[in-house]
Amino acid sequence: MARDASDSTIVESRDQLIAEIAAGSKPESAFRIGTEHEKFGFNIADLSPVPYEGPRGIERILLLMEGLLGWQRIEDRGLIIGLADPIGGGAISLEPGGQFELSGAPLETIHQTCRELHAHLAQVRECAAPLGVGFIGLGTSPIWSLAETPVMPKSRYEIMSRYMPKVGTRGLDMMFRTCTVQVNLDFSSEADMVKKMRVSLALQPVATALFANSPFLDNRANGLLSNRAEIWRDTDNERSGLIPFVFDEGFGFESYVDWALDVPMYFVKRGATYHDVAGQSFRDLLAGKLPGCPGERATLSDWNNHLTTLFPDVRLKRYIEMRGADAGPWRTLTALPALWVGLLYDGAALDAAWDLVKDWTAEERQALRDGVPRTALATPFRDGTVRDIAREMLAISRSGLTARKRFNADGVDEGIYLEPLAETVASGKTPAERLLDEYETVWKHDIGEVFRRHAY
Repeated sequence: MARDASDSTIVESRDQLIAEIAAGSKPESAFRIGTEHEKFGFNIADLSPVPYEGPRGIERILLLMEGLLGWQRIEDRGLIIGLADPIGGGAISLEPGGQFELSGAPLETIHQTCRELHAHLAQVRECAAPLGVGFIGLGTSPIWSLAETPVMPKSRYEIMSRYMPKVGTRGLDMMFRTCTVQVNLDFSSEADMVKKMRVSLALQPVATALFANSPFLDNRANGLLSNRAEIWRDTDNERSGLIPFVFDEGFGFESYVDWALDVPMYFVKRGATYHDVAGQSFRDLLAGKLPGCPGERATLSDWNNHLTTLFPDVRLKRYIEMRGADAGPWRTLTALPALWVGLLYDGAALDAAWDLVKDWTAEERQALRDGVPRTALATPFRDGTVRDIAREMLAISRSGLTARKRFNADGVDEGIYLEPLAETVASGKTPAERLLDEYETVWKHDIGEVFRRHAY
C-alpha cells in the first residue's frame, strides 16, 4: 500500500461499510488496470541488503527519485517512506525489509502498463546505479537471513512485527523476505464481483505455479519452487488464504464485510500516531468500545486501512487484487496483468473461466494451494496436472485479450504480453526451475549469481 487512508468520516453502521465497497462498481468503459510490483535492493559490490540510512541507503534513493520525478513525499515521523504521483495516481512505497514497490497508476491497457514499468525501472536505475545499488525481482530474498535483513522505519510495520509471531510461524518472513507482483482490477456490479472473485480464487494457485520464482531461501535451494507461496501457508490464517466462504451461496459485499469485521485489527491511526490495537476487534471500534482506544469511533480511513491488513489470495476493496504471484523478470511483470485482464475483462472469457473451475471442490482448491509451492506445474489435479489447467487458462486469457482489441503502435494486441507464460507452459519449466538449472550448472551452486545475472 502506498500510504494510509485519511478520511475522517465517522462510520455509523455496518451498512455504511458495505456501501463503501459497493461504491467501487463502475461501468465497463471505466475499467482500469493497476499493476504493483516489489523488488529487492542489493549492494552490487558485495550483494548485501540495502539499509534505510546512509549515503547509499533506501532513504537516499527515495530522495533522488523525489528530485527526478517531482512526486509528493510520503513521511512517517519525519522520515521519507514513499512518493505519490499527484497527477497520474501512482506511488512508490517501501515494504518492511526495504522492498521497493511501484503501485502503478490506473491505466487502460497493458501497453500502457509496459511503458510505465519500463520508465519506472529506468528511473530506479538512474538513481540507484551511481550509488552501487541494483534491484532484482524474486519471490523471496535468496541469501539473507531474517537477522541480516534491514528494517524500514514505518510505524505500522513495527506493530505488525510484534503481532505476527503470535499468529503464525512465517509472518516475519512474509514481511521482510518476500516480493510479489499483483494486478488490481474493477467490477461492474455485485454479481460481476462475485464471479470474478470465485474465478480468481480458484485459479490463483495456477498463477502461483506459472510465476513460481523463489527456489532459494537462506542461501540454499530447499526443494521448493515458490518459497513465497509456502511462507503464506502459515503467516496468519485468520486473514489469509483462499477464503472458501466466497463460494457459498449468497456471497456478496455483505459477506466479505462480515468476514473483514471479524479479522483482528493491527492499528488505529490518529493524526500521525499509530495506536497498537493488534488482536482487537473492529466491531468494538465501530461501537466506540475498543479497549486500545477508549471512546474513539471508527472512521472510513480506519476501515480502509483495516482492509489493507487482510491478506487473502484475492483481496476485495473497491477493486479486486490478485495476490498469488512471485515477483520476477520484467517480462513477467506485464504478463501478470495480461493474464488476469484477459480472463476477467471480457464477458465470454470470464464465462469460459468460470466453466473451467465451477465444479472444483473446496478440498481440490486447497490441495492446489498446498501443492504448488513445491511442485508448481507438475502438481497433480484430477486426471492431469496444473500444467494442463494453465494451458486452458492461458488460451482463455488470450481469447479475452483478442476480443478487447487494444493495439499498440505496431498493431499488435495485448496477447503479446502472455508470451513468457506460453513459453513456461510449452516447456513445463517455471522461472524457478530455470534458475535451478543455472544453479546446478553455470553458477556452480553459487546463489549469489542470481543477482549478477538477473538484476533489472
